[in-house]
Amino acid sequence: MKMLERKELLPREIVEHLDKYIIGQNEAKKAVAIALRNRIRRQKLPKELAEEITPKNIIMIGPTGVGKTEIARRLAKLANAPFVKVEASKFTEVGYVGRDVESMIRDLVRVAIQMVKETYTKKIQKQAREKAIDRVLDILFPAPSMPDSSDDPRFPHYERMINLREEKRKDVENGLFDDRKIEVEVKKQASPQVIFDIVAGGTMDMFEDLKDGLSGLFEPPKKKSREMTVKEAIDFFTEEEAEKMIDMEKVKEEAIKLAENNGIIFLDEIDKITSRSSGGSGPDVSREGVQRDLLPIIEGSTVPTKYGIVRTDHILFIAAGAFHIAKPSDLIPELQGRFPIRVELHSLTKDDFVKILTQPKNALIKQYQALMETENVSLVFEKEAIETIAEYAYIANDSIENIGARRLHTIMEKLLEDILFKGPELSGTVVTVDKKFVEDKLKEIISKEDVGKYIL
Repeated sequence: MKMLERKELLPREIVEHLDKYIIGQNEAKKAVAIALRNRIRRQKLPKELAEEITPKNIIMIGPTGVGKTEIARRLAKLANAPFVKVEASKFTEVGYVGRDVESMIRDLVRVAIQMVKETYTKKIQKQAREKAIDRVLDILFPAPSMPDSSDDPRFPHYERMINLREEKRKDVENGLFDDRKIEVEVKKQASPQVIFDIVAGGTMDMFEDLKDGLSGLFEPPKKKSREMTVKEAIDFFTEEEAEKMIDMEKVKEEAIKLAENNGIIFLDEIDKITSRSSGGSGPDVSREGVQRDLLPIIEGSTVPTKYGIVRTDHILFIAAGAFHIAKPSDLIPELQGRFPIRVELHSLTKDDFVKILTQPKNALIKQYQALMETENVSLVFEKEAIETIAEYAYIANDSIENIGARRLHTIMEKLLEDILFKGPELSGTVVTVDKKFVEDKLKEIISKEDVGKYIL
């Protein structure tokens, strides 16, 4: 099986796709589009030359909530690439309490394994389901032992039962037995939880591979009976049969290649591991230690995982940070050199908020309208109401803390609180949100001195 299928999108097409979900920030979109296209170009080169071309890693600079994470996440989804988001501030230098920096590579490989497994599973789904139905039929209509020959007096009975099974098979496939309850044997595995109870906080990540390796070691897997419907049993058996049919060695091999050549790691809050991020005090040695621990992984090294050795040379790293106190030049020079592309994302304006509310495929207003439609309520927003919501979001960000587009989530929840609460009682009605409705709900809160208490 070949590596997961992916379209060779043009940089312009990549930006157009990102425009459907993220408002503005064209410089950042252009940078990631070029980075993605360069990957496609590299994979077409002779192997010797391709090995020499490393990704042009990117640092995104901008306040929270302006689209940094969303750009990286949507890019990975578009590229059908394994994606992991980690916060640099969660890491500490090896030897201190905290997360081992190599854990992000192990996380990336796990994501790749899941992606490849899902692809294999889709290909064998039909075959696995047929075997699952056979197992259900064995419970509902057990097949008799096959006689040695057709002369055996038991043969007519055997033939009738086989024909009956075939007839009933069609009924099972058509869902006529979906609600019938049957007893299914499931494996019950022991888990050495005591090991993990000793481990505290973030260091538990270091024992994830150990957990998988020791699961069931102290006590062999047991079986227990569980009652479920035929429909549930078919789904359960389909999953079991698919697991048996998948060649995990091939999955591992392909997943490692996928992670190495197409993986994207989003390294958030990178500004918080600079020495200046503490404002001149704090454990600067630890922060610089984190940078030095990250350096070999970003430069290109090998990381052992339970699935095999992973090379990090061609993984794309996208770092991000607000850089309010620190600046990219406060990172150690070696790390700066591994992020040659720097793009600035801008704070959101009132017009940006209007667009965020209405234009993207997953726009907030569209989400709330869809939610209310499930209860037969038509939720209508007038143009002036949307502009007023955007204005209040901008004011709240300006007067408290700038949290970008996330401000809209809290404002919309407060604005629609009563409508959402009364939803079932409003069935069959049209609810119109106009400017007056927005002002009545939000004006008093926005004008309060302790506004942060109400909209955080």
